[in-house]
Amino acid sequence: MRESLRTKIIDICDKKIQSKGDNVGLSFYAFFANKNDNPELLMEAATWWIETHQLDHFVKAHKIKEMVQAGL
Repeated sequence: MRESLRTKIIDICDKKIQSKGDNVGLSFYAFFANKNDNPELLMEAATWWIETHQLDHFVKAHKIKEMVQAGL
């Protein structure tokens, strides 16, 4: 996963945890605007989420952040 996407995911996770608490769940769509203006980046996130790690649709933000920080 490219570094810019890793940084974006960590930033979004931090913001969601701060605003909604440690129990907040996210889908990979949380990292993108409602409009598909960067399909390549969206597919990179979807591939990491769905194919590589076989995650459920919603996953706790703190778990996603830990996975990204660990380089998984």
